[in-house]
Amino acid sequence: MLKILIPTVMLVPTIWLTPPKWLWPATLAHSLLITLISFTWFKFTSESGWYFINSHMATDPVSSPLLILSCWLLPLMILASQNHLAHEPMNRQRLYLTLLTSLQFFLVMAFSATEILLFYIMFEATLIPTLILITRWGNQKERLNAGNYFLFYTLAASLPLLIALLLNKQATGTGSLLALCYSEPTSLMYLKDKLWWTACIFAFLVKLPLYGFHLWLPKAHVEAPIAGSMILAAVLLKLGGYGMLRMTSMFGTSTTTLYYPFLILGLWGVIMTGSVCLRQPDLKAIIAYSSVSHMGLVIAGILIQTSWGLSGAMVLMIAHGLTSSAYFCLANSNYERTHTRTLLLARGLQMILPLMTAWWFISTLANLALPPLPNLMGELLIISALFDWSWWTLALTGTGTLITAAYSLYMFIMTQRGPLPKHIISIDPTHTREHLLIILHLIPLLLLIIKPELIWAWTA
Repeated sequence: MLKILIPTVMLVPTIWLTPPKWLWPATLAHSLLITLISFTWFKFTSESGWYFINSHMATDPVSSPLLILSCWLLPLMILASQNHLAHEPMNRQRLYLTLLTSLQFFLVMAFSATEILLFYIMFEATLIPTLILITRWGNQKERLNAGNYFLFYTLAASLPLLIALLLNKQATGTGSLLALCYSEPTSLMYLKDKLWWTACIFAFLVKLPLYGFHLWLPKAHVEAPIAGSMILAAVLLKLGGYGMLRMTSMFGTSTTTLYYPFLILGLWGVIMTGSVCLRQPDLKAIIAYSSVSHMGLVIAGILIQTSWGLSGAMVLMIAHGLTSSAYFCLANSNYERTHTRTLLLARGLQMILPLMTAWWFISTLANLALPPLPNLMGELLIISALFDWSWWTLALTGTGTLITAAYSLYMFIMTQRGPLPKHIISIDPTHTREHLLIILHLIPLLLLIIKPELIWAWTA
């Protein structure tokens, strides 16, 4: 773990001491080096599945893919932000890169923590750099409102979690995830036990987010700068999924009936947010609501508590992280040229940016889960696990899948096909940097077709 944490911390002096001319290339090279080192986490050397670093930090097949995804995203965020910050003063550029680096540090600590309170502290610490990114570097004045929503939704749900974790540590005498996973599942016979269970799970449901508690997400996504949208969609939502995977293993299968309301709400959210996407004129808002829809399936997969459901949730989290981040990069490249997110004012771009249309097409196919992409693998595993539990769920998941395909194709057709609007007279050509950025999102997605067991190593 230190082989990642020390280079990540050393990235801060690199940012502040590099001459302005070499700031972006040096930072990008340093972050790529960290990413290459992180690939060593794919090798699990322990029979129990845990690879110990020290008494407070370890990796296992659940945390390793998310750790690698966090490290993979940093150079991509740096690539994506260059044009956005080109006219900013040099000190602000350095501060922006420092915030991205601190965010990676907190994420690596959160995903590798075996002490449950350390995980909570890092879980909350990710709020600070994300909030500064949204409120300082957002595009519109509504960014302050979005920052308020983001902060208060997540904080209000997280404070009961802290109380629940402290009570659990007092009752069991340990805060170690390793000990809690192998201890007897907690029985929830009394009302106070059920309230404790709700407090444990609720913060992660809001973070994912569950339909009904999702209002902060579209606002945060729409107002955030490109790097903020990328890290929110790709990794920060997955902190909620990761927390749920860890917490549900403490309760065992005895609490399954308590999951049912949240499970049904997650599946209902797949349909409702998908329907919102079909009537949404804002490009970034469509991608944001699409994330809520996919995370509804992830919630259902985790709460059903079968090995297929858990594996499907893990695969879908990683695949969605890469797909939605690529979508936000493509939306940003459109926005930088047309200066609008409204679909009707920026359509017909296939005529002038044909290669970018190819990237849009592949990303759309990934979003609607075309075989043999890992998105389909995750969705099929979750749908099969849900069907095994109750065949009625097929009506919800089937409808949700059809709506997902409909709004994905709607978004592609609206942005790429049709006549070019008359107000678009001249437009900048696409740059190699942008093509490289999308390729680095799509290559891992395509390579996971060949070796999917890297991200679905789950035994229940």
